[in-house]
Parts: sequence; C-alpha cells; structure tokens
Amino acid sequence: MSRIGTIARRTFLVGSVAIAGGVAFGYYQYRKPHANPLLDELGEGEAALTPWVQINADKITLITPHSDLGQGAASMQAMLLAEELDLEFGQFEISPGVPSPAYYNTALADEGVPFNSHDHSFPADAMRGILGVVVKIMGVQGTGGSTSVPDSFDKLRTAGAVARETLKKAASEKSGINTTALKTASGKVILPDGTEYSYQELAPIAAGIEPVTRVKLREPSEWRLIGKEVQRLDILAKSTGTQTYGIDLEMDGMVHAAVKVNPRQGGALNSYDASAAEGMRGVLKIVEVTNGVAVVADNTWRAFQAAEAITFDWGPAPYPADMDGHWAEVANSFVEERLDAEWRNDGDVATALASGQSVEAEYRAPYVAHQPLEPLNALVLMEGGRVDIWVGHQFPRFAQQKVAEVAGIDPEAVHFHQQFSGGSFGHRLEFENITLATEIAMQMPGTPVKLTFTREEDFAHDYPRQIGMARGVGRVKDGKVDAIDLQVATVSSTDSQIARLGQSAPPGADTQIAAGAWNQPFAVPNFRFRAYKVPPLSPTSSWRSVGASSQGFFASAFLDELIHAAGADPLEERLRLCNHDIARKVLETVGDMSSWGTDPGENRGRGLGFVDSFGVPVAEVVEVTNTGDGIRIDKVFVAADVGRVVDPVNFDNHVKGGVVWGLGHAMNCEITYADGMAEQANYFDHEGMRLHQCPEIVVKGLENASRIRGIGEPPVPPAAPALAAAIFDATGIRLREMPFNKFVDFV
Repeated sequence: MSRIGTIARRTFLVGSVAIAGGVAFGYYQYRKPHANPLLDELGEGEAALTPWVQINADKITLITPHSDLGQGAASMQAMLLAEELDLEFGQFEISPGVPSPAYYNTALADEGVPFNSHDHSFPADAMRGILGVVVKIMGVQGTGGSTSVPDSFDKLRTAGAVARETLKKAASEKSGINTTALKTASGKVILPDGTEYSYQELAPIAAGIEPVTRVKLREPSEWRLIGKEVQRLDILAKSTGTQTYGIDLEMDGMVHAAVKVNPRQGGALNSYDASAAEGMRGVLKIVEVTNGVAVVADNTWRAFQAAEAITFDWGPAPYPADMDGHWAEVANSFVEERLDAEWRNDGDVATALASGQSVEAEYRAPYVAHQPLEPLNALVLMEGGRVDIWVGHQFPRFAQQKVAEVAGIDPEAVHFHQQFSGGSFGHRLEFENITLATEIAMQMPGTPVKLTFTREEDFAHDYPRQIGMARGVGRVKDGKVDAIDLQVATVSSTDSQIARLGQSAPPGADTQIAAGAWNQPFAVPNFRFRAYKVPPLSPTSSWRSVGASSQGFFASAFLDELIHAAGADPLEERLRLCNHDIARKVLETVGDMSSWGTDPGENRGRGLGFVDSFGVPVAEVVEVTNTGDGIRIDKVFVAADVGRVVDPVNFDNHVKGGVVWGLGHAMNCEITYADGMAEQANYFDHEGMRLHQCPEIVVKGLENASRIRGIGEPPVPPAAPALAAAIFDATGIRLREMPFNKFVDFV
C-alpha cells in the first residue's frame, strides 16, 4: 500500500469527523445559498434576478466574477449566461461585480485532493465534496488553476436560465398568459401573438417576484453560442488600444507612488538616505513602508526617478545568498526526514532495478519569473474610515481582507474595484502591491494614491516559480520500459503562499510537489514516485501550471530516455503503456496530426511530450531543425481533451499561448540569485520566445472526457519535454536542465 493512500484516508476521516461534529450548522450553511450581493445597491425598478444578472430600464448587466487576466474569462462567463438568457453579444454590458462569497469557486476542490484527477471513486469524490463544502462556507472567490470554465459551466448557465424563466414569469403576470406559451429571443419575451416585452421593460415586475429556480438547461443541439466561433468582448478595445487596465486609471487629485523595497525578499531595511530625492521636481512626500521606502510625486516618472536617487542599507536575505546554496539545499533534501509523500509504489521496483539494463538521470528546473506585460499596480483612497482600492487580483476577497488588516478596519469597509489585468500567470495572486499601496494611502488620507512598480521592482519581488530537481533510475527489458524509480525535491509554493496569508500549511501531502508526475496514465509494471519537500528558500508562488511545469518535464523527459534506451518508438511505447482511454485518443490524435513515424528529414528532429495536468491530457509534438547556427523550432502539433470546448477560438489561443510560454521559458528563462538578490531585472535578461522564433502551431481539441476542464495551464508542461526530445532527435544531445540555452543555441 503506498503511503499516499494512507494519507488520503486519514485526511478523509479527519474531514468527515469535522463535518459530522457540526451536522446541523454545517449542512445548513452548505445548503443555504449565499446572499445576492447585487441586492444591496439596487435602484428603483432594477432587478437582480441572480448574483450574475442585473437589469434596469436602461441596460442589462452580466456579472463575470472570475478575474479577466487577459485569458478571456469575462467573455466566457458572459457567453454562458447569454446562452440561457437568450441574449446576443452587444445587448448587454459586463461587470466583474464585487467581492462576495456568492461567487465561491466550486472547482478549486478538484486539484486540492491527493487523488488522480480522473479518479472518481467514492473516497476521491467524497474528499472533493468535503473540500467543496469548506470552499463554499468560506466563500473562496478565486481565479486560477484552470478552474474558471469548470466552475462556471453549469453554474452560470443555470443562473441564466433562472433569470430567463423569472422574466417569463414576469411577462406572464403582465399579460395573463401562461409561461408555457411564452418564448424568449434576443433579450425579449415573446407572446403567442408576436407581442414582445423587452427584459428591461419586465425588470420592475421581476424584481417583486420569487425567482424561478426549477429550470431546464438547453441541450447542446440548441446552443447558439457555446462551441461556436464568436468574437471575444474585449477584442475591439484591445485592438484599438482603448482597453483600460489598472495601470491606466486616473482620478481627480490623484498622486503617484513608486517603491524601493529590500530586493533580498523578506530582508529588513536598515537605513536609507533620501536627501538627494527630497528636492527633486514633483516630489511630494517620502514615506517608509514595510522593508522599504515609497516616493510620492505628481507623476509616475518623477516618482520613479526620485526612488532611484535614494541610497539604502539593506538587511541580509533570509535564504542562501547565491545559487550554489539554493541548489545544495535542494540536493540535500532527498532524505527520509524530508519525504513529503510516497505517491506510488507499484510492483517491485527494488527487485526490477537489481538486474537488466538501467538508466540514471538527474534533472533541474530553475526559478522563473511571471513577467506579465502590465507591472503590478494599485490605486487606493482612504477617507473617513473607508478604503477604496482599484486593482486587478485573482482572489478579490483575500485582497479585501489584506487591505483591512493593514488599515486596521473591518473588511466590509474595504470597497474593492476589480480591474482588467494585463497578464498574471499567477503573479496577481500576491498582495505586496496592495499592502504597500495601502500603507502609503494611510499616510495621505483623502488623497487617491496610485502605486506603480517599475519593471525592475516587479522582477525583484516576483515570487518566482519553485526551484526543483529530480533523480530517476529506470530499467528496460525486452525492448520495453519495465521499471521507474523517480524522486523529486522541490520547494513548496503552496506553503510559501499560505505563509504570506498568515496561515499554517495544511496537513497531508502537498499535491503540487508531485503534480504532473505521479498521476500519469502509463502502467509501468514497476513504478515508484516519491516527493521531497525542500525547506523554504526564496519565497515562491504559483506560476502558470504550478508544479506540473517542472515535474511534468522531469517525468516525461525521463520516460523518453528510457524508451530510447529500450530501442522503442516514443509514441508506440507510450500507447502500449497507456491505461486511460481519453489519454490514448489524445496520443493517437497527435500522432496522426504530426505524421509520426515518417522521416523528419536531414538535420531535423521530432519529439513527443505528454503531461496530464489539471485533469487535461495534452500531447505535443515539436519539430526542430539543427541549422548549424542553432536550433530552429519549426512546427508544433497539440492535441488536448477538455471534455467540452466552450469557445473554439479562445481554446485555440490558449493552447498556442501555453505552448509559446512553455517553449520560451524552457529555452531561455531563469531567475538566479547573487548576494541574495535576483540578477534578472527585465525582459532583456529573462527573455521568452521572440516573435521570429515562434513556430507554426496546429491545435486539435477533443471532447471525449466526461467532465469539462479548463485549458489555461495544461498546454505548458508538455512543451519542455517535447522540445528536449526533438533536440535529442536532431543532435543526440540530452537536455536535462532548463533553460536549454545553457547547452544549445536557438535561432
């Protein structure tokens, strides 16, 4: 019995006891819906038929509470609501709404349990159910983990249907005609004689009746929007440069702030000399903030310049000062006392490895930055015991609570205004920009203060992806992969993030330390996987695809090495080992797409990567050419199964973006530390894929899985191992450490 099985049962029992210990309260709280936050500020004649639909005489507003970080979440949510509400794009406005427990994310429980995403046994789904209860009671409103689509798909369609049927009921009261005889189309209720009532016209009546909660969702054959090619709501604004982000906000009387915080993250500010900055043009105020100093000026550029003029004596870093110390800590973590969990122990690994042809390899994945195009920023106004904050954030209720903690006020006195974000990739899970802006605003009550990070400050306080290492030993027998013993050691980004929330790490195994490696659908006869938790080093955070971004590389690349040692075909051997029908179809599809098995040509190579993460099996084939001057990536084929492709255009964009993200960071990117400070400070020294390096990418979305999933993160993990395999095929060079440009050049 593997150790993780014991942990899973223990966690389940503890959770069951906790629920059973408060059955009456817990069950009531779980079944009782959260209050509709829209009802608090309704005007006369307005109707908030659900927490997602608000109608008045002038307009229809659809609430899209999942943060739009550039990934199209707002359009996706609006599409689901409009599908059932019978609205056309252009007939409504969208709003992110306010932080509210009503917008809790039901899908967050899926990745938080130590079970395979495709395991729907009683213990697995029972634990997901328990976590779901906790998520609801706590009202955890959040965007991330590719959960926006699975959380929204049924919930928002139902909300749209409730609004539709309630409007039909209002039309029935107005006309005296039974609802069964009424139809809806294009924002109107239509009577049998052709008379039309607009939704806005019906809003005052609908506001006074009980919502109709017994509704029937439309069949896929009736869908007008879902699964169809529609234009995202933000395309025009983004194409014309008129989309407004947090960094663009202006307000009467607003001042601008820049910060300098100890670049040794968590280190103290010993002293500073601001005399050179105090007399600079436009400088209004210089104030101390946590571990640093802020300059307030009449525009952003002057604040930046003055901050650069200040000299500092920074305290030491609470982690190793250079990379040798970081890697040594990781390498020294492959010991029993740091074992987080033995996730798998199938067959008899020790006996299998004792004889036959063995393969050993060690892999490394570095720290990497999030580097969204829009640097962190926040606009805060503190006045009369109330705080208003305008910022883009992935967990608005947590952000609201953080502001309240810093300001020493009740969270209800914090009014959070969600903004569109210019990228995140996990970066906008953090709170440093929010807490620092609040600290500055507290020293300037009544004045709106907009804090903007310089790119360099953003990199210095990025909370990068975790550093990690893997050690693999395997055996091949009779031309087949027979045994794998894979160990990984990595920092826990989960623990790091939870600590910044002032909480302790939860009990049980850390799923992100093992993500993308332990749960792959390959039935190797003898397979053991162990995950070791490295003590905290530089603080880290979730990065697009989280643990699977590195562990997926380790597992897929090592399997590729073993297949080569066995003399087998990389696709055929994976298909032979594959024990999951959905994954098998994904592999077969990408093989057909890429004409796998044909000769790639002289000086060319073809590589396959497969990682199942966030419940989505993704296979990628990368084709490269060894030009003599370096490696050129020519073409990428991708197959992925998310159960249901809600928006084909955005699906295609997500997959292509994920591939470019995964390839670019595998090629070029790492954060290194010297004297406790990040050595990379901007795009020129943490360079992703350039436009001229971007390959043609061909995408196929499959719909065989029984449960709908998100696609924001799953395309990232297979990219690195597919590229490494392609380079090996073209050059014979095995790449086991990212970034690959340490060992090969790219053109």
